Amino acid sequence: MGTSAQVAEGILDQISGAGPLSLRKMFGEYAIYLDGKVVALICDDTLFVKPTPGALALLENNAMGPPYPGAKPHLLIDAALDDGDLMAKVLRAVAADLPAPKPKPKKAK
Repeated sequence: MGTSAQVAEGILDQISGAGPLSLRKMFGEYAIYLDGKVVALICDDTLFVKPTPGALALLENNAMGPPYPGAKPHLLIDAALDDGDLMAKVLRAVAADLPAPKPKPKKAK
């Protein structure tokens, strides 16, 4: 079961204080980008945040779970989703912890 566009947009609105976020649909689910980096996933109508050191420090006792079968555990966001300031800090911390995206190779002419 995939996430609906309405649910994904609703979650994006709740966490919009983090900065210029964007959504990309992938395999019926969504990836959330901040500064060109994937910081979270929306799978089965649930927000999963990458467990970087910065995010783990802000959400110490948060539940973890895989966003899809075979995936590494991510921070499972439930009640924290209602705290826009906290979520903004968490997503900015994740983006700061992740390496810069690799430049795409130029196509040969």
